[in-house]
Amino acid sequence: MSTERYTAVVTGGSAGIGERLCRDLLDLDYEVISVARRAPDWSHERLKVVKADLTDAAETQRAADEIAGMGEVTHFIHNAGIILPNLIEEAEPEDLLKLTQLHAGAALTFVKAFLPAMKDRGFGRIIFNSSRAAMGAQTRTAYSYSKAGLHGMARTWALELGPHGVTVNVVAPGPVLTDNFWGIIEKDSERQEKLAKSLPVGRIGTVDDVARAILFFADPLNGYVTGQTLYVCGGASIGGVTL
Repeated sequence: MSTERYTAVVTGGSAGIGERLCRDLLDLDYEVISVARRAPDWSHERLKVVKADLTDAAETQRAADEIAGMGEVTHFIHNAGIILPNLIEEAEPEDLLKLTQLHAGAALTFVKAFLPAMKDRGFGRIIFNSSRAAMGAQTRTAYSYSKAGLHGMARTWALELGPHGVTVNVVAPGPVLTDNFWGIIEKDSERQEKLAKSLPVGRIGTVDDVARAILFFADPLNGYVTGQTLYVCGGASIGGVTL
């Protein structure tokens, strides 16, 4: 184990994929800061918690300033997200604005706060947890729009930050067994089973599937990979998927 000390900020770290990431990073001896609307229901001596609603720009700025004041952040993993599923007829412009703030605006606020330390150190890892829905999915007008935007933003940042030792990458999961998923599809239902069978691998993803991919991009040794999007989707990005 390297004696180098790393500090990772994980948004949406209180549950699901975010919780898995926090636990895995702690196992790797990182200092970890979870940012979410609520605190995790567990604790660790190297886990700090900052509560904030990232759909609120002012709260996001407060959280970013607070964390930057704690010390050097080496890893920023933007995992927080909501879906707001609606057919076109029910979708509203306000949905676009809300998800723009959460998925892109919050990321920009945090990165601007952490970037001076990353540049001074000559090292940083920025990772977005996006979605296969960035390629399009029914009822995902606002969600697909905002997640697709992250891919372009990540490539832009990769170009700007590569000379400073900072990599920027995207993981785009397909259906994953989380509370967000079960908020749309009933747990263990016939619809869930049908969806699993529609995927080339024949199953729905787990939080571990996604966390392993994010940890690849987070690894300090993987500095030759930047500006990339990795679809962790059971093959949904190359074939049909029935939601």
